[in-house]
Amino acid sequence: MTTADALPRSLRPARSTKVLTWTVLLLALVLFLGPVYWLVVSSTKSNADLISSNPLLTADNNLATNYAGLLSWTQGHFWRWVGNSVVYSTAAGVVGTLASVSAGYALEKFRIPGKNAVQGIILVGLLMPISLLTVPLYLMFHDIGLVNTPWAVIIPSCVSPFGVFLGQIYAQSAVPDELLEAARLDGAGELRIFASIVLRLLGPAMVTIFLFIFVATWNNFLLPLMMISSPELKPVTLGLYGMMSYFNPQYGSILLGALLSVIPLIVLFFTLQRYWRSGLSAGAVKS
Repeated sequence: MTTADALPRSLRPARSTKVLTWTVLLLALVLFLGPVYWLVVSSTKSNADLISSNPLLTADNNLATNYAGLLSWTQGHFWRWVGNSVVYSTAAGVVGTLASVSAGYALEKFRIPGKNAVQGIILVGLLMPISLLTVPLYLMFHDIGLVNTPWAVIIPSCVSPFGVFLGQIYAQSAVPDELLEAARLDGAGELRIFASIVLRLLGPAMVTIFLFIFVATWNNFLLPLMMISSPELKPVTLGLYGMMSYFNPQYGSILLGALLSVIPLIVLFFTLQRYWRSGLSAGAVKS
């Protein structure tokens, strides 16, 4: 017996509502999984097959040829680019998560002069696209000599107004004031309270913030384009763009590279899915 059947008859959804709900869900499923299916199929095709064959059906399997072409064009740098993206995204995610939950916890639990102004600035930061700050960031990092280094990508990516906002909301609901007061009465300092108590309570929010920063850093294109010029330091997004700008590119190899480059993201999401969903649920309600 389903949950809907267990409800009283007056509370059961109408048949038309069920049909409409399932229709919308199936359309959403096709919308989200359709491009992934097309990417998998297209990554096995040559340029001629991409034009002449059915886009939803496989043609001659050129997967090995496309992979060889991918490594040949990138001069063996493709997996290094993937590794660079992993390093940049992980470093930015870890540092950005700690900074975000620290700021959110401090804004929620401490009396800070100018607190309302700081919260207003954070909300403005949520509305501001990162592309607007790329050129000023480039000029700043150029003046301090950090252009064409990993720090030019990692440091700006650590800043997350959304992370601070979510950390504050989650600290309000998950960190009771009574627990903090009890720890202070036992003689614990603020740093120890934060490290041993608060971080554990904010675990689901930290996973959610980490995922958002990780994905944003991984997908960021304009910032690495401005900051990075050495082939050895490129992330995978910038490397694949170089393949697209090449005369007569092999689109099958490029699509295969795009497919392989999202595997770390898929693994990360499936691994942290349980914590991510609980973090989003807690951040959706503010009492």
